[in-house]
Amino acid sequence: MEYSVKTTKAQQFVDITGLVNRAVSESGVMDGLAVVFVPHTTAGVTVNENADPDVVKDILAALNKTYPEQNGYLHTEGNSHAHIKASLVGCSCSIIIDNGKLKLGTWQGIYFCEFDGPRNRKVYIKAIKA
Repeated sequence: MEYSVKTTKAQQFVDITGLVNRAVSESGVMDGLAVVFVPHTTAGVTVNENADPDVVKDILAALNKTYPEQNGYLHTEGNSHAHIKASLVGCSCSIIIDNGKLKLGTWQGIYFCEFDGPRNRKVYIKAIKA
């Protein structure tokens, strides 16, 4: 299934755990895998803590410190930092579905990672029966 994610900042993490939960519920898959895929070269998806918003802030700060927006990159669009961050974070993740529920840890959430926004983005979610 294809879903839309609207980002509002140049760089942000959007918690899409509820969206993935809904996709799994609507699929009817009780046991298997939820695959989340982002079809963009300047965005990604990751699983990380969703209890303390400072974790996301720290991740973005560390990425920006290591890969700043301006760093003598050759790519003429001026968004090489976003391509690098998206490559490091990755464009997909898989989460186990157990008894119709995502098998996430207590503090885990699924994040759409925007590195070149704001934009209207897509995310694909596929529940695969085991």
